[in-house]
Amino acid sequence: MKNNTDRILTSHAGNLPRPDDLNAALAAGQGGTAAFTDLLPRAIDEVVDRQIECGVDIVNDGEYIKAGSYTGYIHSRVTGWETLPIDPSKPRKRAGVAERDRRDFPGFYESGLWMQGSGGPVRPGFFKPGAPAPQTTERVCTGPIAYTAHDVIKADCAALKTALEGKSAEGFVAALGPLSLGAGARNAYYPSEEAYMMAVAEAVRDEYKAVTDAGFTVQIDEPEFATSWMFYPDWSVEEYRKYLEFCVEVINHALEGLPEDQVRFHVCWGSGHRPHTNDIELKYIADLLLKINAKQYGVEAGNVRHAHEWQVWKDVKLPDGKILMPGLISHATDLVEHPDLIKERLINYAGVVGKENVQPGTDCGIGSRVGHEEVVWAKLQAMSEGARRASIELWG
Repeated sequence: MKNNTDRILTSHAGNLPRPDDLNAALAAGQGGTAAFTDLLPRAIDEVVDRQIECGVDIVNDGEYIKAGSYTGYIHSRVTGWETLPIDPSKPRKRAGVAERDRRDFPGFYESGLWMQGSGGPVRPGFFKPGAPAPQTTERVCTGPIAYTAHDVIKADCAALKTALEGKSAEGFVAALGPLSLGAGARNAYYPSEEAYMMAVAEAVRDEYKAVTDAGFTVQIDEPEFATSWMFYPDWSVEEYRKYLEFCVEVINHALEGLPEDQVRFHVCWGSGHRPHTNDIELKYIADLLLKINAKQYGVEAGNVRHAHEWQVWKDVKLPDGKILMPGLISHATDLVEHPDLIKERLINYAGVVGKENVQPGTDCGIGSRVGHEEVVWAKLQAMSEGARRASIELWG
């Protein structure tokens, strides 16, 4: 992973629009089957080319390998959990999505108008609008946790490597973080929560290592680093920070032995279209974020609830050699950001972390989170053009 030298490099957070045949296969329930897998090489080659055409420097496979499921893709790659009926005699491990906001906006959540997960149109693999049905099952760890998909992740990386042959762009692969995989599930096997989460970390490390061994940057997708604040609505900031100290240990255990300069850590406040008035503020967690052994840190910054937080980095010093990837393109609106807005935001960040150390991205994956794929490509083009304009001003 390179710092900027004579211009600002660009990337994004992962999910990109899928072609119609992949969407049709997912709608037909073929995700993960040979019929779906056979479509991937051409689709990945096309999405790599499209990113490069938009001016993106560090590209990915569109997350097509996840077959339309941000978290679900990995469940077939690990062992140790079962989906069981909820036992009403056992207390729930934590509250539901956006619980703090739910308390302040009960009418909004009861109305069925909110979007549980992504936003934009209903597409295969993403949440539908309206209030969720009551949960009747839960994931429970009932045996030893292990990663079993070594051949699969190698094939994923090989497909991206083939698509990048002869092209100047660099590649990254997004992989689920240990908190997002394990923290919400109930442990009924390991002697403690600590032992359980460390076992989760060791399992996902196998996936991360396959990505770095292939020569790519691995992006650890870990929204729970910020969104868990919502799951424990009665905690104070001090209590949450104590929990995050443990989370840092878990994440760093997952990264143990990996080359730091091939690790990007991505955190967001969840992509649901809802008020977000109770999001944990970046100023309370930024110093803990920097304890994670990564070269680059991606954070939401286009989101209107967090766009002002570039100023946090005036007080929290980015370590020498590290890179900040603020999401300057938002999935929360179909409005396409003006390149001069991207330029302005980049110059603000460059003023506090250095022009060599800021590279724009997207708040989250935007492939299925805005109204139409044309909007996605227009947003990426605007981001790249904004980076070009900022580079001219910063380097001359």
